[in-house]
Amino acid sequence: MAAISQTPGSVLKGASASTNAGTAGGTLTAGMPIYIDTADSNKIKACKADAAGTANCDGIVLNGASTGQPCDYQSVGDINLGATLVVGQVHCVSAAAAGAIVPYSDLTTAGYVTVLGVATTAGNLKLSIINSATAKP
Repeated sequence: MAAISQTPGSVLKGASASTNAGTAGGTLTAGMPIYIDTADSNKIKACKADAAGTANCDGIVLNGASTGQPCDYQSVGDINLGATLVVGQVHCVSAAAAGAIVPYSDLTTAGYVTVLGVATTAGNLKLSIINSATAKP
């Protein structure tokens, strides 16, 4: 399996969703895992699990935005990523591409393990972020 293929127009917050708002620090697409860059005026940027700072996920962006535009993101609760998920599979931030999501089994060696959640149905991810700050062996 490779990175899941989110459909931006189908990304929807679900039950028990906790959302926040901020300003994009780059081009964002709905469904991307993001982090808040405290060194850049708390701008929201796409996560990539290949470096300690960018691997710390703060949520999944709910709408597309370009640099300087407002965006909303979800940090907990059910989320529809507009993708087909394997029920019971743990999903993580990708170490190969910024803003990508991969099943744990596809996380590259030495990539930081940043758990996003578990697929509870083929279309739903139970978002419960764990920033481990630990590389996959």
